[in-house]
Amino acid sequence: MQTLIAQIPLLPLASGPGNSFESFFSAVNSFLDNLAELQLLPLLLALACHGMYLTLRTVAWYNGLRAAYPAERFRWRNIWAAELAGNGISSIVPARAGAIVRLYLGKQTVNNSNYATVGSSFVVAAPFDLVVGFLILTYGFTQGVFPDLPDLSKLNAFDLSFFASHPTFAIFTITLIPILLLTLFAVLSVRVREFWANVRRGVTLLTQRDAYLRGAALPQGFAWVFRIASVWMMLVAFNIEVSLDIVLTVMAVQAAASLIPLTPQGAGVQQALLVTALAGVASGATLAAYSVGQQIAVAAFNALFGLAALAFVFRTTDWRGLLAQGRAEQAAEKAAAELAYGAVAEVPPEPDPNDGNTAEFPPAEDVADGDTAEYPSSEGQTTLEYDADLPDEPRYY
Repeated sequence: MQTLIAQIPLLPLASGPGNSFESFFSAVNSFLDNLAELQLLPLLLALACHGMYLTLRTVAWYNGLRAAYPAERFRWRNIWAAELAGNGISSIVPARAGAIVRLYLGKQTVNNSNYATVGSSFVVAAPFDLVVGFLILTYGFTQGVFPDLPDLSKLNAFDLSFFASHPTFAIFTITLIPILLLTLFAVLSVRVREFWANVRRGVTLLTQRDAYLRGAALPQGFAWVFRIASVWMMLVAFNIEVSLDIVLTVMAVQAAASLIPLTPQGAGVQQALLVTALAGVASGATLAAYSVGQQIAVAAFNALFGLAALAFVFRTTDWRGLLAQGRAEQAAEKAAAELAYGAVAEVPPEPDPNDGNTAEFPPAEDVADGDTAEYPSSEGQTTLEYDADLPDEPRYY
């Protein structure tokens, strides 16, 4: 352990996070210098394909919630707006703000739902994405897209250079995280059985093979086709030679940059890797302009698309108010769950049938009498408007 800890201070200050941002802002200058050469039509087509990619992904979440709450009626467009709003906010605000808004809007859309189930329903899209991401990364490693491990430490990106310079610490971190998660699960699972029951309910669709393939895997497959088209057209917009090999190389770099997000949206990491991976395809200035230009364009599109969806469906653009309400409601639900658990723990044990005495159990409504969870007042909160003309029967997409 002492040897492991001793490695950390050895990292030179020149390799700190500032280098990632220096690489990013250097690419920004290249982008501004090459702005006049940007092709507008391919750029718009790339963003349109990206919008289709985001839209098709919402179908998996919608069908996941449909499987978890088959008796409830709600519209797909509300789920569509909730996911786009969360994605848009995450593009401009750090610290899980977008995920909180997405979770809050999802719960408000589905009657009689809870945060544990709605939150776990996000996982419905994970298996397909993990398989595709693994295949793309495997392609990148087998085709020599990424530099060798010793060369990673020389890149002007803190995320990669730090772990490449300290492989022992990297292995320790990769091993420690799952151990901590398993330990946390073991400690909490005994005390929060109802919570885990709600979590299992959220992933019901994963247990229904045909419904999963039709309702999640199929729309995600089409979504990834639009993702490939988006990357293709974005390369055309920045006057970079395009082929399927180059598109997959770019997607492998983007996947690798998202693995260790120590800087916002992998700032600096994508720039450093793309310039190395696509060396010889275009000039360094063009590659730097592309790497930061596509990040800026996609982030701006995500934010505008998300706010537009929020305004169209929920009739509000006050994402700060939604964020505050989401945090307050999640805290209140957690407090109520802890209170309920404490009340259940205090219920007297069942009587022994052999002692001839009968224990008196309090009525259910008297358990923890006087203890109520304080939910936030509605005063000053953002009001969400919903359509009253819901379909009579649930509809699957």
